[in-house]
Amino acid sequence: MRWMHAAGRGLLVLVVVMTGYTASGARADEGTASGRGPLTLATGGDLTGYLGPLLEGWNRTHPGEKVTLVELPDSADETHAQMVTDLRGGDRSRFDVLNIDVNWTSEFAAAGWIRPLPRDRFPLKTFLQPVVGTATYDDRLYAVPYATNAGLLLYRKDILATEGVPPPRTWAELERDAKTIAPKYGLDGYAGQFLPYEGLTVNAAEAVYSADGSILGDEGARVTVNSAAAREGIGFLARGVREGWIPKKALTYKEEESKQAFQDGHLLFLRNWPYAYVVASAKGSPVAGRIGAVPLPGPHGPGTSVLGGSNLAVNTHARHPDSAARLLAYLTSEPVQRQVLTRGALPPVRAALYQDPELIRRFPYLPTLRESIRTAQPRPKSPRYDQVSLVVQAVVQDAMTGHETPAAAVDRLARELAAISNR
Repeated sequence: MRWMHAAGRGLLVLVVVMTGYTASGARADEGTASGRGPLTLATGGDLTGYLGPLLEGWNRTHPGEKVTLVELPDSADETHAQMVTDLRGGDRSRFDVLNIDVNWTSEFAAAGWIRPLPRDRFPLKTFLQPVVGTATYDDRLYAVPYATNAGLLLYRKDILATEGVPPPRTWAELERDAKTIAPKYGLDGYAGQFLPYEGLTVNAAEAVYSADGSILGDEGARVTVNSAAAREGIGFLARGVREGWIPKKALTYKEEESKQAFQDGHLLFLRNWPYAYVVASAKGSPVAGRIGAVPLPGPHGPGTSVLGGSNLAVNTHARHPDSAARLLAYLTSEPVQRQVLTRGALPPVRAALYQDPELIRRFPYLPTLRESIRTAQPRPKSPRYDQVSLVVQAVVQDAMTGHETPAAAVDRLARELAAISNR
């Protein structure tokens, strides 16, 4: 979820990068017209302290459509809670445009809090197609993808090269190397984000998807998790902790803690978002120049990542919906999307940027990331996603800590998800 907040920070950086550009090619100082005027943009908290001055640059070139930043807490759960509280106020809401986690789209759309958008106003065909699905609900477009993400397997390429072993493509290869190679170098084998929070939902969903399973169908109306694939996926995670190639300390890891363990040279393999590759490769990192990235492994070959990132949505009660749509078009234009990557280190939604030779030289993981995004799947869609995620976290944690067998955990998960769907 940290990436949702990073997307929010990158979002505001980019608002001012291309100050002369609008979606129509004209400047936005034409005065107010019907549906145009000032906006508020709600996003996760600004951890850097420099977004306010940058937003002033945007406002200087858009005097009739000034954007006011509303900073919410850095915690994704708290951001979600405050957005929901505000949106329930109807026409008293403060927020016009919302930078939301991709998996909140269904919830917000089903509740009537965000308005459907005309597909022909946005160049959706130029986007990576899987990301468009995160912005739809009930076959209608309710948001516009802004930044995307997919999980990667980071690995110590120096150690695997010394051992003469290629990076793993299957779970069996990952387990073997984590058990046999990592201890030789005093390392832990494998980690992801296994603290019971949204990251554990993501890791569990990836394990189930990689085994060709699913969790929910029909926009959350049908429970599909009670399957051999789900038992295999959750069993993979539980077995890792039981056998020790996933260290028990990893049960306390979120994105940043797991990235730090890898960056400090304590892990052979790490599942994380691309930002971890960028940070761990930076000058001064203990593992700079010694890491690689490949798609997540699965039971029989490359596995399936969960789509991450953020979408931009317009409040049903937005004061100036035309200005809001213009802002969305601007932020998803190719010039700005290029800056999403180069200035924000966030994966853009424009497909062509993943094949740009100059960008690939700067960000060598782009071809791998493009493939991971191409085959990625969204988290389970549900109008009650917050409840779904909490149930997944609790059940999978019990399986990983040995309080429940994977088979019993899947049975329980199916029952509890059915109870949510029937409410």
